[in-house]
Amino acid sequence: MKTALVIGGGFAGCAAAHQLQLQGGWDTTVVEAAPFLGAGVRTQYYGGHPYTFGPRHFLTPWPHVYEFLNTYVPMRRCADHQFLTYVSDDEQFYGYPIHADDIPTMPEANQIENELSAVNMSAIQRLDNQKLAEMTRKDVRNLNNASLATNFEDFWINSIGETLYRKFVDKYSRKMWQIDDNKQIDDFTWSPKGVTVKEGGRAAWDTAISAYPIAFNGYDDYFKIATEDAKVHLATRITDYDIPNKTVVIDGEKRTFDIIVNTISPDHLFEQCHGELPYVGRDLHTIVLPVEFALPEDVYFIYFAGDEKFTRITEYKKFTLHKAPTTLITLEIPSMTSKYYPMPIESEKAKAQKYFDEMPDGVFSVGRAGSYLYNVDIDDTLDHAMKVAADLKS
Repeated sequence: MKTALVIGGGFAGCAAAHQLQLQGGWDTTVVEAAPFLGAGVRTQYYGGHPYTFGPRHFLTPWPHVYEFLNTYVPMRRCADHQFLTYVSDDEQFYGYPIHADDIPTMPEANQIENELSAVNMSAIQRLDNQKLAEMTRKDVRNLNNASLATNFEDFWINSIGETLYRKFVDKYSRKMWQIDDNKQIDDFTWSPKGVTVKEGGRAAWDTAISAYPIAFNGYDDYFKIATEDAKVHLATRITDYDIPNKTVVIDGEKRTFDIIVNTISPDHLFEQCHGELPYVGRDLHTIVLPVEFALPEDVYFIYFAGDEKFTRITEYKKFTLHKAPTTLITLEIPSMTSKYYPMPIESEKAKAQKYFDEMPDGVFSVGRAGSYLYNVDIDDTLDHAMKVAADLKS
């Protein structure tokens, strides 16, 4: 029987172990530093309320990935949920992504409309009539983003104009990434929300499947199902890596495997020989309030775009449908005390690539940390695991 090591027992690691289990013929070992599987997607409880570390609702454009997870963790669709952003300078809540219907209510409405018109005109001048006829106003703004931007600030200003950028994006992004200037960011792929002005319905995710587990314990049953045939080492750290030879030391024992699936930051596997990869973390504060619901009916998140130290609050009952006379919200504060989000900077992605280049055939690095990509979520980890299994089968 072939041997496989899965480094990390978060969602990505469990998904990888599950795909090997489904394929058959693998003796799989999972090593997880925490005393439990699932990492931040593991359900926790406060005041009787279930929650995860951040709102881990399931989002995907891929029906086959949704159907796969739904087979093991029955899901409830929640496509109607909305986001709000609080803009303290206006003392007003607005829809997010930025919604066209909100612009007339803003103090600088005329200025914003003029800036949006200028954004559209700048892009239109570079199009021939046939291409223009095939494009929506949103497409035109997207073209403008891609063709003119050299950094994240330019990307947004070229998309929505200076005023909306300052109102919704500038301070939020700087506090989210703990940076002084958004021009430090030169990877524009990390944030799909709000790049253009939204029109039509106010549902935040109307182009993707949005869902949450029906079970009170969320995704937890999946972690057990996915690893039931694996040898799981919890509260365990690998103390030595020899990745070129697929050899590691676990509990003092040197072991060699046929394949390794890594889900932790790739620099750890090579003693940071090319330099440490930077991340931003989150401090999550749980708060129980003496009301049945705190947010409006369809609102699940509120973002805070000003000088507040926190980035957003989430009301978990909107996802879990937990019944109680109280409600749980969480407050998220960016910090450097943990490593959750890879920095969206091209030079750091290039550094990560140096580590990937060190990995021989039979070593795969998947998941958000493993791939060093911010825009990797639950659906992507499942897709990564499926692709690894397909590569092994072929």
